[in-house]
Amino acid sequence: MAAGRGALGIGLAVAGVVVVALLIGAFALGIRNMRRNPGPPDPAEQPRLPDDGPVREEHQNRAPDEMPRSDTRLTPHEMPAHGNMPSRPAPEGERPRWSGGSSGSFGSGGPGGGR
Repeated sequence: MAAGRGALGIGLAVAGVVVVALLIGAFALGIRNMRRNPGPPDPAEQPRLPDDGPVREEHQNRAPDEMPRSDTRLTPHEMPAHGNMPSRPAPEGERPRWSGGSSGSFGSGGPGGGR
């Protein structure tokens, strides 16, 4: 029994040395790989803004086309444009907002309705 414990201790020590050697080797390979890669770009190589300034986003309110009124349920192939409802620019004016006293989300724990 005593000989088995000694062999187990030696085996664990050898395994520990192997793990440490693998970690050191991986670290050395990583350092070598980083040295081969090019460095960060110079300030002259950095991208520049266009001459007319930054690109701006266009904010536009879109109004959907109305659903056709029908007494029966419509399937997508019965709808205009086969269910791909186009939109058009909305008339100028205020954007629709949530009503006061409402958070505008479901399940918020608020009083609900708020009207």
